[in-house]
Amino acid sequence: MVELGKHQPILSKPKTNRKGRKSQLAIEYSYKVRDQSPDKWVFWVHASNTARFEESYRNIAERAKIPGWDDPKVNILRLVTNWLRDEANGQWLMIVDNADNILLSSTTRENEVDDSSPGDSVDYLSEFLPQSQNGSILVTSRNRDIAYRITGDDSDIIVVDPMGEEVAVKLLRKKLHGNVSEDDARKLVRALDYMPLAISQAAAFITHRTPHTSVSTYLQDLQKSDVDRARLLNRNISDTRRDGRASNSIIATWQISFENICTDRPSASQLLSLMSLFDRQGIPKWLLNRHYQEEEKEEDFEDDIYTLCSYSLIRTSADGTEFEMHQLVQFSTKAWLELRNQLENWKERFIIIMDKEFPDGRYETWSTCQKLFPHVERTLAYRPAKQEYLTRWASILFDAAWYADAKGNYNVVEKMIKEAMNAYELSLGQEHQNTLASIAFLAITYRRQGRWKEAEELEVQVMETSLRLHGAEHPNTLNSINNLASTYRRQGRWKEAEELGVQVMETRNMVLGAEHPSTLLSLHNLAFTWKGQGRDAEAIKLMENCARLQASALGVDHPRTVASAAALVSWQEEDSDIVASGIEALAVKP
Repeated sequence: MVELGKHQPILSKPKTNRKGRKSQLAIEYSYKVRDQSPDKWVFWVHASNTARFEESYRNIAERAKIPGWDDPKVNILRLVTNWLRDEANGQWLMIVDNADNILLSSTTRENEVDDSSPGDSVDYLSEFLPQSQNGSILVTSRNRDIAYRITGDDSDIIVVDPMGEEVAVKLLRKKLHGNVSEDDARKLVRALDYMPLAISQAAAFITHRTPHTSVSTYLQDLQKSDVDRARLLNRNISDTRRDGRASNSIIATWQISFENICTDRPSASQLLSLMSLFDRQGIPKWLLNRHYQEEEKEEDFEDDIYTLCSYSLIRTSADGTEFEMHQLVQFSTKAWLELRNQLENWKERFIIIMDKEFPDGRYETWSTCQKLFPHVERTLAYRPAKQEYLTRWASILFDAAWYADAKGNYNVVEKMIKEAMNAYELSLGQEHQNTLASIAFLAITYRRQGRWKEAEELEVQVMETSLRLHGAEHPNTLNSINNLASTYRRQGRWKEAEELGVQVMETRNMVLGAEHPSTLLSLHNLAFTWKGQGRDAEAIKLMENCARLQASALGVDHPRTVASAAALVSWQEEDSDIVASGIEALAVKP
């Protein structure tokens, strides 16, 4: 390992053990730094996907108590980036693990309630890796091209070579506590292509089965011809950058362990089956217990976790609240389930869990949504075959899209809400409330991207259908009119926007009362319309009343209260950068 300079990353090719060989080197280096410099911050950032990257930055902000970390509107990536640049915050090392994609989705945008910017932004990972005199960054990746694009210099790229035979034998001996002959050890590591993960899994199996299994008998099992294994290996592995031999050895060792678990402890194999449906990192313990069997006890769950850990199929976080699994273990498990026609059943169970546990995207639920969102994103690929699960699946995507919308991730929102809309239409019909709510949501997404015509067409469709089905005073009808007014307002069609805005405000005031959140939303939006028409005094007075009532009804920290207060201050100072837009309202599912 070399000593790092400022902003000198390490990147590697895909030679991994349970945590990833490149990642393990980074872990060892981080402990070395911490021992030598106990006053230095050491941050670990998961970069396998945008949700994980943002969650890691949010954890940094919370741990470092960066001012504004608990503001729901704050752009957490920019907040942390700016904090890292400030030399007053001390020395730091940041390890960015598995940076295999240079692009981040648009969660990095400012999370303004009144966002009216057309189009969708694209952010690059490197934008949030600040060069600083007081900090160092170490990056691991399996993609050399991305490594170069991040560093801009081949001299900053350090390739981690494959494990040699001597080191592989040493690893095997360590795992088996020296209980292996030199000849058997070399035969086994050669058969496993010197892959640390495969060696760890083989050693775990042998240790678990001693004295019934030895290195020599394990070699015999490894070399047996197996139809299922061949079919597994013939499947396309999603990560084409991986060495094909690695897939061969890991699938072989995984299958031996998994089939043994299926025989000796079926409940543990069921637990691994369910875990394979989650994102491979940060699998919450509380989402697994009492969900993978019909009847299970707490002690059974703990024993099953112990079994999977002892076979090196999963690993546990330091505090024991989360689990993770290697992506090839995850791939192998799902592929095996598919071969046995069991994958659909586990998808259905996963859908039931997520439908029950993932909350809607309201402000009050954001902390839970943040933790579960990477797992819910997986649900996109799990569209169920059976009609009875289709509505549940759509419900998950609707709620997840609600949260993604609040965080400004409009690409994901559009993808999720289209799937939800199609599923609701198929399972519930074109005029069901859930279907109409999804259409209204899609219109909002189009509007956020400046796609006015598409948004207006959908909003008119929803409004006319809701009027016919529910009447002019129904909450969903008023929501649809409010949203159509927002589309008019953002196009500068002030007269049309005002007519609809006044209609909604007066009806809500009559039906719901003056302090109802929906009525206050109407006040906020109408104030923006008047501001856009140049009626500044009237707009300020209306916004003052709105902000005062929102603080009382919703709380001073609620995003709507904050948005109204910010608009008011800006208008009063006559230095407004806020576009006259408004707040959209989703038609809530029953």
